[in-house]
Amino acid sequence: MKKIYHLRTCDTCKRIIDEINLPENFISQDIKSEPITNDQLEGMKQLAGSYEALFSKRARLYKERDLKNKKLSETDFKNLILEHYTFLKRPVIIVNDSIFIGNSKKTVETAKQAIHEQ
Repeated sequence: MKKIYHLRTCDTCKRIIDEINLPENFISQDIKSEPITNDQLEGMKQLAGSYEALFSKRARLYKERDLKNKKLSETDFKNLILEHYTFLKRPVIIVNDSIFIGNSKKTVETAKQAIHEQ
């Protein structure tokens, strides 16, 4: 599978998509207009190893709900991601059996290499 989960209105996601130059066979899912399903999240978790790895602690709601002062379990991370799209660390890029999470320079560069060596 070749897919990117992103937020269409996010400038960082737009910049990364432009930088990576996604091939036409890539599936693009805007997580605001097409929310992540439980099955999709399960698949991401299998590749990432945990829900926490997929969770954005930079989300505005994370701060508003004072979640940093709560002990969150894997189930909490999963439910929060399914509850609101901003809790997913973006973008999430899947290339076959590899997953690339977030917008760090290293992650984006590694994803770009994986995409274009296919």
